[in-house]
Amino acid sequence: MSRECEICGKKIVMGNQITTRGKAKYLGGVGTKVTGISPRQFRPNLQRVRITTPNGTHKRIRICTQCLRSGAVTRIIRVAPFKLPASEAGQESSLAAPAKPSPEPAPQTDQAPSKPKQKKKKT
Repeated sequence: MSRECEICGKKIVMGNQITTRGKAKYLGGVGTKVTGISPRQFRPNLQRVRITTPNGTHKRIRICTQCLRSGAVTRIIRVAPFKLPASEAGQESSLAAPAKPSPEPAPQTDQAPSKPKQKKKKT
């Protein structure tokens, strides 16, 4: 199994890791210096996914996350566990407890709201 996307062909690419030291000029330093260059690998983000092939069989492949997010493949659709079929679910809801009645609004009175009493000033 190679580290390559089976849909788009994305694979490992070689590059360089550059090591620097020093303080940047805009921060008040004398500038950064390159102290080392070493080879490194840029690896694709591959995921092992079970998919449904066009002829209806299931297969496990390695694909990159961009292909997975773009919908380039169809993942296996599993039936949710502990879920009743639609015919039984309708019967269950009719047997459930009745919904609570909504609270009645408070009765309104004809009186105007009373004003708060003011404290007497001491002189």
